Amino acid sequence: MISTTLAAAAFGADPGCWPLPAARNADELLLRAVAAGGQGRYSSAHADLAELLRAEPRGRRISLAMSTRASFHRQLGWHAQARGWDGRALALAGQDPESGVDALIGLAADALGLGRLAVSAALLNRVDGLMEAAGSLAPRLAIRLAWVSSELAMAAGEGADALNHAQRARELAAQARPALCRHRVKSEVVLAAALCSSGDLAGSRAVADAALADTQSHGLVPLRWALACLLADIGSSAHTGAEVVDIRDLSATFITRHGGRLSSR
Repeated sequence: MISTTLAAAAFGADPGCWPLPAARNADELLLRAVAAGGQGRYSSAHADLAELLRAEPRGRRISLAMSTRASFHRQLGWHAQARGWDGRALALAGQDPESGVDALIGLAADALGLGRLAVSAALLNRVDGLMEAAGSLAPRLAIRLAWVSSELAMAAGEGADALNHAQRARELAAQARPALCRHRVKSEVVLAAALCSSGDLAGSRAVADAALADTQSHGLVPLRWALACLLADIGSSAHTGAEVVDIRDLSATFITRHGGRLSSR
């Protein structure tokens, strides 16, 4: 029952579940950390990952744990720190396709955040090859690949490609319902950004406003903060400018109080 609850919080239909039950084994520690990080409860997430790393110094699960820790740094804007953890994750992945792809996608996102677009593109090309060779992997990996591909296209000024990848992420997340609720909401965040980058501010505003409501329902504070940052720039149809700023600032305060440190970049 505990594993079912934690799986639903980490990768299922209940990402806002809190308090989370205590983990009894390494798999549950990883699930608990993923769920807590998605809510912005970074102190709790890092504590669970630290316990997992003490218990198992190497292997597939540790590779996934390091990719998870990297994602927390990246969510907060610390791409250089994330790169170190993703590099360790890749070194420990061995022949396991899921953890290897997870680490490579993370490294591509890290490179993108550091302005190294060519490196990011090369890493994504490696992912494409591994996905084809490995066959059917976890649906979340295909969604993550679409996210980073969209973000790379945005950074390169390729609005049509950015939209195509973002819409692909949305479709994949919709196919996974009711599972991967957090991935579905994140896909809306990426789509809103892609619409904005392509000049469709009305479309971006509509998607972002709807997703903002979902972040409230599901307790996804880091995504709520990201959406409020976007809406503070382009305006909201559902909230006043002051309300959006309050949502942004309250989300940032929650993150800070729960062990996160937002980059000023």
